[in-house]
Amino acid sequence: MAAFGAAAARAEERLWADSRPRGAAFAAATVGPVVAASAELQRRLRGGGALAVTAAATWTVLGGASLAAEAVRIAELLQAGDLAAARTRLPALCGRDPEGLDAAGLARAVVESVAENTCDAVVAPLAWGAACGLPGLLGHRAANTLDAMVGHHGPRYERFGWAAARLDDLAAFAPARLTALLAVALAPAVGGSVRRGLRVLRRDGGKHPSPNAGRCEAAFAGALGVRLGGVNVYGGRAESRGLLGDGPPPGPGDIRRAVTLSRLVTAAAAVLAVLAAALPGSVAAGGDRR
Repeated sequence: MAAFGAAAARAEERLWADSRPRGAAFAAATVGPVVAASAELQRRLRGGGALAVTAAATWTVLGGASLAAEAVRIAELLQAGDLAAARTRLPALCGRDPEGLDAAGLARAVVESVAENTCDAVVAPLAWGAACGLPGLLGHRAANTLDAMVGHHGPRYERFGWAAARLDDLAAFAPARLTALLAVALAPAVGGSVRRGLRVLRRDGGKHPSPNAGRCEAAFAGALGVRLGGVNVYGGRAESRGLLGDGPPPGPGDIRRAVTLSRLVTAAAAVLAVLAAALPGSVAAGGDRR
């Protein structure tokens, strides 16, 4: 999606204004053509060709492998006591300021990032690809990329990025809940409890300011038996997040367990996506649902 990011940056230069309507126009002007072009391509291909292209695009946009590798590397650095190197690597996973984080804060940041990005980088693309084929897959990726570019708080994007942030929230609403339920169901595989995971998800999932990240993080907290959430610092600005879970703060071992859980959720979501795409009349398979 590097080409999309470059095109969106150029569009932002032309369309930026401190207003929500201009931000909505920007979101429509960038994501809309991606959906339209991929829908036309899928229409032209049909059948096995559409399925093959969708599978190739899915492989291209999924980010689970790089996510896991970065998380494990930080776990290794924390295990070795190299906090400076761990802080240096953290921006590859999340946008919070790493300078003031101790070992527990770094581990929490990594586990939270693994939980959230299991949805954003894996489950959501799989779900949208299974449901809508190429337009769903690439449209979701475009919306998620746009949210990362402009959908955050700050003087420049508070209004202009509002539409991009809401679009991404909408696109991730169902996938985030699927991610959370799969994490809870697979908790015993990482030494956790389904009952505890479900309890923490139901109790704490709505405490997070994000309607989607909170569900994923609460499910991982409950499944792993750790406590996530608290105060995060972004660009020197502190944001208070709800506390998720009942256990101790996570450590390096919990990062590895979170990565294992993420991989299991990925595998389960992939199986579900394949089954959904194989249904008679599936859009992903090039079928006609009229």
